[in-house]
Formats: sequence, structure tokens, C-alpha cells
Amino acid sequence: MKPLQLFDPASSTYTYILFDADTRDALLIDPVDDQLSRDLAALREHGLKLAWTVETHAHADHITSAGLLAEHTGAKTAAPAGCGIGSASVQLKDGDTLHFGAQVLTALHTPGHTAGSMSFVWVAEGAKHVFTGDTLLINGCGRTDFQSGSAEALYHSLTQVLFALGDDTTVWPGHDYQGRTHSTIGHEKSTNARVACKSLAEFVAIMDGLNLPQPKRIAEAVPANLLSGLTAGLRHDMDGLLLSQARPAQGYAGDVAAPLAWQWVQAGEAVLVDVRTDAEREWVGFVPGATALAWKQWPGMTLNAQFDEAVRQAAAGGLKLVLLCRSGVRSIAAAKRATELGLEAYNILEGFEGDPDGDAHRGRKGGWRFHGLPWRQN
Repeated sequence: MKPLQLFDPASSTYTYILFDADTRDALLIDPVDDQLSRDLAALREHGLKLAWTVETHAHADHITSAGLLAEHTGAKTAAPAGCGIGSASVQLKDGDTLHFGAQVLTALHTPGHTAGSMSFVWVAEGAKHVFTGDTLLINGCGRTDFQSGSAEALYHSLTQVLFALGDDTTVWPGHDYQGRTHSTIGHEKSTNARVACKSLAEFVAIMDGLNLPQPKRIAEAVPANLLSGLTAGLRHDMDGLLLSQARPAQGYAGDVAAPLAWQWVQAGEAVLVDVRTDAEREWVGFVPGATALAWKQWPGMTLNAQFDEAVRQAAAGGLKLVLLCRSGVRSIAAAKRATELGLEAYNILEGFEGDPDGDAHRGRKGGWRFHGLPWRQN
């Protein structure tokens, strides 16, 4: 059995999906935020249930989608303990294991690219695989000139940890810039231009002489990745609570994932209030049974003078309000106003359409429709 290997051309990052063929439980290594819809589609296509997202380190060249994947699927998040990714629910140490179905992933501490960097070993159907992140690349290795990097530590990780795995171990790197997909430990031990047959002093000299430019996204990527890619810095607990309870918020009752909001509505605990304009509901789509109550009126986008009276009527009987807009912005403002009126009001995360993707298209990265919840279009 081999992993599913997915590629992000913008950062030349490889993402891997491992799974148990019997239970369909899956584990995903090094997800990329711009590829969220692709990864969710791959899980659906193969009939997989995501159990874990795992980081090899805090990346400097792209932002992870681990937090978003946890919100969408209820997966647990794991990251190396030495990388400062405190938002991950599990902090991995050397030798720790993650289980998905009958499959096991084992963590190896391989510092050097960063102080906390890890590689992961998976034995499937008798074949050994290692996912090396930025530690070992095909005919190369990760840089050591930033993020607590150390050429000496990397040399030890390569020669004493990874090269000890066995020559037939398949190497699955975190990046490749020449279209190569995998290698073996034996091949890298004998041919890797940076480390094969090199002494520690020779290796350090090579690394010190690279003079590489800083990654273009380092200033935004590293801080975001320490928060699992979520600017709010949520902690994803062991039971995927982001899907089963509200997230506290300032000025209103909280934020809820769209599936949870729909559960509340179906259970008679809440009323769904769509605060988009009439034009948006008419042309983009609407949720059957939702209360249509615009926060701002089209055209002109002026505040709806009837909002206060109508939202009080919607909450008659003490029901909670779950407020839906295009992408979760106007619904926050509406939730704050409803709270000022003494009502229990929640914002629905991602709204009806979600944020735009890299092509400025909505509906591909999140939102009510993306989650497969009821909606119609005239």
C-alpha cells in the first residue's frame, strides 16, 4: 500500500494521505491552506474519514490547513512538541504513535531544519515508508539558516536516525522542485549531494555556503502555522469539539460551525436567521425555512431599520438565534446587535458561501453549501 501523494505547485509542497483499507480511517500529513477543497474532495472520493492531521514542523513557505480540516471533519490535530504549535491537540515526542484504524504512524524527532522537526514512519503491508518533511529531500535536505536550524543537528538526524531505517525504506519528502516524487534511504545514503559520504565538517560547510533567500511567505506563514492556520488560535481537542460546541466570542454568544447550527435548528433549539440581502438569497441561494432578515438593505447597503423588531420576533419563546450571511462578517455585526437586545445570538462560521479561493471563487473553501447542508436556488 502506498500513500496518496498530492502536490501544491505554489510552494512545491507534498501532502500525504494515509489510510486503513478496511476501516477507511485516514491520516493527513502537511496540509496546505490553498488546497483545502482538493484535500476534502480526495477524502470524499476515496470514502475516507479523516482521523488525524499531522505537521512535520512549523512551515515557513505555506500556511497549513490543519485547523480548517479539523473544523470540517472533526479530525484531531498533532504536531511536534518542539515546534511551538500549541493549538494542536496532541504534542508529539520522539517515539509517540498515532493510530488510524489498524495503521500506526511513529514519530521520529529529526531536528536540524528546525529544532522541533519530525519525520514519521509508517509500515504498511510489510513495506516501510518515512515521511521526512524538510529534513531529507531527494538529493538534498532542508536549510538550516533560520527557525532554530542547526547544520550539526541535521547531520545527526540524517546519518544517525533516518539512514538507520534500512536501505529499502521509501522516502516521501515534504518538497521537490524537479518533479520527483519519492526515493529510498539506500539511494540517498549513496547519492545525496549534500550528505552522502560527507563528514560533519564538510556538511556544515555546504550548508553554511548555501546563501538562500528567505521564503517569500515566512513573515505570515510561521505565525499562522503556530495557530494551526487559524488566526483565532483555537485548540483542537481530542474529540473535535469545534464541530460539537460553540466557540466563545466577544460581544455575542459565540461562533458555531454550520453543521452544528443546523443540528440546533433541527432539534428546535434555534432559529436560523439569514441576514443577507434579498438579492443574494434570490440569485445565490437560500436555506429553506430560514427567517429572511437583511442586516443591510440593497441597494445602498444601509442598515435595516426593521431589524430590531424582526429579530425579537424571530427569537420568540426564548430560542437561540444562529445568524447566516455570505462569509461570516455581517452575521457577526447582527449577532452583536441581537445580543444588545438581550437575545442569545450566534454567528455561523464561514457563512453561506465561504471565503474566496486563490481564483476568487467562493463555495470551494467552506460555507453552508460546501458542507452539504440544505439549500435551494430559484
